[in-house]
Amino acid sequence: MNELLYALPLLACPLVMGAMMWFMMRSKHGAPTATADRQELIRLRKEIAALRGEQASRDTTPHDSPA
Repeated sequence: MNELLYALPLLACPLVMGAMMWFMMRSKHGAPTATADRQELIRLRKEIAALRGEQASRDTTPHDSPA
């Protein structure tokens, strides 16, 4: 019986660790997180497009040359 008491923590540790990993991975794939990530991606793409537009307009405007 004493051997069983010593073996229980050794067996419980990997089982609990596996359960925690499973729950953590499961929570990452939820719909609200995916929607928020998608909205952030759309926002960042719009920001990149705006910055590229600003850069292109700066490149096409003539620069003042020193006299």
